[in-house]
Amino acid sequence: MTITADGPPIESAVSPPQADTGERSMVGRLDALLAAFVDHDRSLSLSEISQRVGLPKSTVHRLTEQLCSVGWLERNSGGYRVGFKLLEVGGLVLQRNGLRETAYGHIYPLARKTGLAVQLAILDGAEVVYLDRVDLGGLDLPTRVGGRQPAYCTGLGKAMLAFEDEAAQATALADMPARTAATITDPRAMRAELETIRTCGYALDRGEGFHEIACVAAPIRSSGRAIGAISVTGPIRSMRAQPLVQEIRRTAKAVWEGRSGFGRGLPAR
Repeated sequence: MTITADGPPIESAVSPPQADTGERSMVGRLDALLAAFVDHDRSLSLSEISQRVGLPKSTVHRLTEQLCSVGWLERNSGGYRVGFKLLEVGGLVLQRNGLRETAYGHIYPLARKTGLAVQLAILDGAEVVYLDRVDLGGLDLPTRVGGRQPAYCTGLGKAMLAFEDEAAQATALADMPARTAATITDPRAMRAELETIRTCGYALDRGEGFHEIACVAAPIRSSGRAIGAISVTGPIRSMRAQPLVQEIRRTAKAVWEGRSGFGRGLPAR
């Protein structure tokens, strides 16, 4: 079964700078400022940050300088970039996640066997958070460990949403803008898709989140909610879903069964 889709890449929208009215708390401003660097591995200028967070350049300058003084950001000739202090804290979060450590011993062999990228994620509200990725083939993916994507347009997200309650699903499906021509944007169509996933036990992403990228995903669960999901990801032109379904479901089952022994007897990273 070939997974096919078409559609243009979607660039992140930016908000115009707004007056600093004081309505947003200091913590909220700092959070928005740091979020401006999400999915950007290059430096951002003061003007770019101001556009992304919707705050005046004077406010952004003051906050960025404060963050630089404590190591959260760094200043260079191109502007500002994420500092090593954030990397240190983020590494501690990943280190304490037992699911990630348990899953690694299973997703590495799956990546080696399929020659495709294997990703592990959890659901956080209406978004998936990527906990790990094994890519032995050097595939250039637009996702990263620690990054987030909307759940409705990813195989990982749909695999977990299918086993959420109605309230959680309603929240995730409240806003579903098209990311590509293949994105499911009708809530009724998405609910039908989730029902199919509950029945068959796996989810497909037919280029719904990113142009020319497809995946097959399975939830990590036995009964009740999924505690995470695993996907095999690759270019649409080379993806064949059916040969991968049993492999991905078998791997998700193995991770579920090994969840009580977090971190024991796994290959060194």
